Amino acid sequence: MPRPDKVRLGEILVQQKLLSDAQLAGSLEQQKRSGRRLGRIFVESGFVTEDEIAQALSRQLQVPFVNLKYFDVRSDVASRLSETQARRFRALVLEDLGSAWRVGMADPTDLNAYDEIVRVLRRDVSVAVVGESVLLAAIDRIYRRTTEISGLAQELQAELAESPAVDFGTLGATLSVEEAPVAKLLQSVFEEAAAMRASDIHIEPMETRLQIRFRIDGVLHLQTESDLRIAPALVLRLKLMADLDISEKRLPQDGRFNVRVRSQAVDVRMSTMPTQFGESVVMRLLTQTTGLLGLDHLGMPPDMLAKLKGVLARPSGMVLVTGPTGSGKTTTLYSALSEINTLARKIITVEDPVEYRIPGINQVQVQDKIDLSFDRVLRSALRQDPDVILVGEMRDQATVETGLRAALTGHLVFSTLHTNDAVSTPVRLLDMGAPRYMVALSLQLVIAQRLVRVICESCAAPLEPAPAERAWLALSLGAAAEHTRCLRGRGCSNCNGTGFLGRTGIYEMLEMTRPVVEAANHADPATFIRVGTEQMAGRTLRHHAATLVAHGRTTPAEAMKVSSQWAE
Repeated sequence: MPRPDKVRLGEILVQQKLLSDAQLAGSLEQQKRSGRRLGRIFVESGFVTEDEIAQALSRQLQVPFVNLKYFDVRSDVASRLSETQARRFRALVLEDLGSAWRVGMADPTDLNAYDEIVRVLRRDVSVAVVGESVLLAAIDRIYRRTTEISGLAQELQAELAESPAVDFGTLGATLSVEEAPVAKLLQSVFEEAAAMRASDIHIEPMETRLQIRFRIDGVLHLQTESDLRIAPALVLRLKLMADLDISEKRLPQDGRFNVRVRSQAVDVRMSTMPTQFGESVVMRLLTQTTGLLGLDHLGMPPDMLAKLKGVLARPSGMVLVTGPTGSGKTTTLYSALSEINTLARKIITVEDPVEYRIPGINQVQVQDKIDLSFDRVLRSALRQDPDVILVGEMRDQATVETGLRAALTGHLVFSTLHTNDAVSTPVRLLDMGAPRYMVALSLQLVIAQRLVRVICESCAAPLEPAPAERAWLALSLGAAAEHTRCLRGRGCSNCNGTGFLGRTGIYEMLEMTRPVVEAANHADPATFIRVGTEQMAGRTLRHHAATLVAHGRTTPAEAMKVSSQWAE
């Protein structure tokens, strides 16, 4: 295609009535002071969105607009430009047109970048306009570091073979991050984990190899395998970073450290455990810059959300969130706290560990080694005149009774409990030794939740459910199941070939209404379970999961795997 003409972005937006003259003048003045790119100033000021800028350029230059969210970019095609070139030019090679390369550019008016791209590709270039944020996200996703990680692992393996007596503790203390192969390897692992949206990194010594796996959307994926001999060096470096005892290899240890990955602050919770072939390390990655989800963005059904907000407005009572590890309980609780976090309320949390720092909230880390237990901190917190208390987990009878008593004496108490569903939670509290009257009077709401993987929008396609899946949908949705159109993800570059991209919550809620409270005071647990189940009819985990299938958000197989299977 011919070389694009030089145009002024601000003038284009004004001509297309997306920007006023006053907004343009102010943005130009701000650009002079800060030196930042004009388009970024427009977006950050809220004048236009990135898509509006891209579509305006598309109309002006008469070139196509490509939404990368729905475009499957092949890595072998994109690799025609190196990662450094793609980032510098803000461009991505999208497809081979035969006589030319289709290249997506965030700013096709950058003629210097266009000329350089033509020179590098050595073929005609057909320009398309793409949004800048989705372009950068695509670059992070496509330019995987798997090869680099394997290469660094081999480099470290070779160095160990040449110098078997190397003291990596001294190496980590004296060499820079760039000079130490083990540090380079870890840096690449963290960057790859961030690009792939991994929540956990598993470094596991096997009998003949060292494997590194990432947990993405709740599922473990093998990242790379390497020589087992590099495992001690990796573990030693990580222990130094987490300030753990490097001489102790027989006992599990827990630590924490912070790293900066792709301009993001990442809080890393690290756990080591001795296994048969060496120390296994698991690291939970908590991105501090992501921010907490608001209650309205959790995916909770509107009727449940309204009830939860109603309870949050009350001065006292207990709210319990239940579910297995990794089901999003902490996210729900933090979102609830953020909803009521005002200067008029004093909020204290008792956690193990403190996962996210929230401004304006007093957060306490439990320390079992010095007898700073949940119960002890909770009793002390009640003397700090709080309005709201968050207890990380109801672990024992003392903590349960203290929390229930706090809810009875004018405090709003939040906590978690490990139960399979909402209706069994009050019964579990009774099993832990809580007085029946306390459970009936203090408990206001029980939320049970799970996380299901969401179908990738970029590669969604129709799916014909299996007979068992169709029967499950009929059981969950009734007659509406006959008209349900199911989808699946085929797998593309946007979802790393999995067919899923991200997760959302499924919920069920038990509200302690008068009939439920009366049943809780009944000596027979079966009576309470029957009344509670009747109250939740049509609002269970299974029903919510089936509803997501009907809306094309997840697959029947995923919904059946994650949701509870008991009948309403």
